[in-house]
Amino acid sequence: MSQVTHLAQVAKETACSVRDQLREQLKSVDPLILVSAVCISTYTCTRLWQLHLDEFGIRRRVKNSLFSFVKSIPFVRAEIDKQLAEVNEELANSLVYHGDNGKFFTSLPANGFGSEELVQLADIYDRMEGPKYLEGRVSGAVFSDESDSEEMKTYVEIFKKFAWSNPLWPKLFPGVRKMEAEVVRMCCDMMNGDAETCGTMSTGGSVSIMLAVLAHRNRLLRRGVTHPNMVIPSSAHAAFTKAAEVFRIKVYRVSVDKNTFKVNLKEMESYISSRTCMLVGSAPNFPFGTVDDIEAIAKLGLKYDVPVHVDACLGGFLLPFIDEKIAYDFRVPGVISMSADSHKYGLAPKGSSVVLYRNKEYLHNQYFCDADWQGGIYASATLEGSRSGLNIALCWAAMLYHGRDNYATYAQDIVRTTRAIRDGLATIPGIRLQGDSDICIVSWTTEDASLLPRFHNQMKERGWQLGNLQFPAGVHIMVTMNHTKPGICEKLVSDCRSSISYVKENPPAPSEKTCEAAIYGMAQGIPDRTIVAEFAHSYLDACYAYTKAK
Repeated sequence: MSQVTHLAQVAKETACSVRDQLREQLKSVDPLILVSAVCISTYTCTRLWQLHLDEFGIRRRVKNSLFSFVKSIPFVRAEIDKQLAEVNEELANSLVYHGDNGKFFTSLPANGFGSEELVQLADIYDRMEGPKYLEGRVSGAVFSDESDSEEMKTYVEIFKKFAWSNPLWPKLFPGVRKMEAEVVRMCCDMMNGDAETCGTMSTGGSVSIMLAVLAHRNRLLRRGVTHPNMVIPSSAHAAFTKAAEVFRIKVYRVSVDKNTFKVNLKEMESYISSRTCMLVGSAPNFPFGTVDDIEAIAKLGLKYDVPVHVDACLGGFLLPFIDEKIAYDFRVPGVISMSADSHKYGLAPKGSSVVLYRNKEYLHNQYFCDADWQGGIYASATLEGSRSGLNIALCWAAMLYHGRDNYATYAQDIVRTTRAIRDGLATIPGIRLQGDSDICIVSWTTEDASLLPRFHNQMKERGWQLGNLQFPAGVHIMVTMNHTKPGICEKLVSDCRSSISYVKENPPAPSEKTCEAAIYGMAQGIPDRTIVAEFAHSYLDACYAYTKAK
């Protein structure tokens, strides 16, 4: 005890000595300078801490500032503008097509079109669409094979009855209100929820994800925690980063294992803090089609009291119907919310998805209410006010039309075809699979990475539209009902074999260069991602262009 007392006395004397020396040295400093220095240093430290907490972070801000300066150098900016001009021209020439009549409406016609004339015009636009997705040549995009004429007749009748409905007015459209409630309850049952499980519909997977992010952010804000962050796998859908940008949430991207392509759990745990509003897992993810270890992520959520969201936009209408019992839904303690797309493997016409929560405590954080609006108390369950009741009705009709047994048959066909493609590609020298590829996506790359752009081009010349991947570079195909048709799987594997053999045995030809491949190849090597965004903006601009480039 005496030793402890002695050490405390020594520490006190040392502190007093340092204080006295500091006072003596500061006597010669102008008080105004001293106060100014303290204020400036305090402000600087506070500002840096705020920048560290916000959604951009210090590193990203410094990097963007540096690249912004470099891009402001005249000859650098001139070269970037030159490249952008070339991309703009190629994109405009490849995307802008006005069909057989070559017309583009830039203003309202003086008189409206008659019904017959308008249908004839629509036929021209319909012929502009490539039928390749029905031939099983396209990754994802359209999930139904459109072969069931009775199903289409059903949708036509549904359209007639609910085209003008709006669930913002539930008393005016009670049928649509009931339809949405039934869709939600059916999906809760599919995801093994209980009587407390709840949710809403949305217009697509991105919106469902954004609603879940909004709800979990609001939950944290209402607890008095500012500057929220979320921890997501690098393979998580881009809708999470879109939501983060809209709702001002900092994102920590966690790497995926190089062999399994599932999220690194130790790294995920290292990012969790008191400001973390949610953890994310995919079932499966979009790039590689692998299912993250949802049970392990959920355990982290329980350990740190952080909600876990499972993105089942792809697997929501597949996983409940296959033999393998993958733990991913509300049976897993710690899973708080889920998103599932009815307009993908639910085979509903485009424009519907669901976001589900374990109970209303979480759902209420998604709701919006303005209790002080002069127009009356305004409340909405989703981001939209008015919504299309037709989309809800079509989804409701699709789910009841197909039913559990048919969904089970479709899911088994999808899984069987996916694994057949995977097993076929595994036999091709020069191709390396990425992930398990055992549910609905087959992801692969070329063992010689330099051959990948040419391989992709060769597949495109053979009529295939595959998905581009980056970090690591690769391609994938999202299997739909169109790919389950006889011969499609075998043709894909055969063309992959021919394409990889061609690019290995032949030097590049000028005809192999395409704008899309050039953009992807160049984008992956550009450290300044804002330049990549400029190229992406050119693509989006071209989607709205009405004249070809000159």
